[in-house]
Amino acid sequence: MKTLGSNHGIETLDVRVTGRVQGVGFRAATVRQAHLLGITGWVRNAPDGSVEALIQGDAEQVDRMLSWLHQGPPSARVAEVTHSQNHTERHFDNFQQI
Repeated sequence: MKTLGSNHGIETLDVRVTGRVQGVGFRAATVRQAHLLGITGWVRNAPDGSVEALIQGDAEQVDRMLSWLHQGPPSARVAEVTHSQNHTERHFDNFQQI
């Protein structure tokens, strides 16, 4: 993990996905999609049945990842995706399931 400079051009978002998103391969599919798009960060199951993620990349990459999260893999049924800006100085090297 590295530290971002002040003019890094990288967006970092905290994301929560609700619906039928656990037990349907959502996290594994999210990791694959993040790798395809060049997104870094992580994804995990939350105790309330939602999926949480931190996504980091340039604005276009982040927008494309958010669009994908609204659909998810074919077996998922996404009800809602919420996100907020994360003002971290951390720069993630890869995307992983935690």
